[in-house]
Amino acid sequence: MTERIALHTRLKPGREPDYDRIHAAIPDALDPRLRAAGVTAWSIWRSGRELFHLVEVDDYRAMRLVLADDPVNAEWQAQMAELLEVEDDYTGDDSGIPLVWTLPETVPIEVGQ
Repeated sequence: MTERIALHTRLKPGREPDYDRIHAAIPDALDPRLRAAGVTAWSIWRSGRELFHLVEVDDYRAMRLVLADDPVNAEWQAQMAELLEVEDDYTGDDSGIPLVWTLPETVPIEVGQ
């Protein structure tokens, strides 16, 4: 079953244009590494310096363990560390932002209808 993980990161002041430019296209070598680690989709929204990520992945913690030792990811993370207030070195036991609520997939049927 695919996990949907929400993440939040923050850019250093003034780095918004750099982040947008760099993320116009991720490195060609990174895409297959992410997919091999189980990532099926990764979207990022930016509001000012705030970044909101939605990751769809087979196993988020396993993905982080695989990518922690990946040289292509390490190079990408080093580039991101220059832009982010807090760098992600993949050593933490991160599990993303806790889900609080979601709209049900179906509309509940009320008794008497």
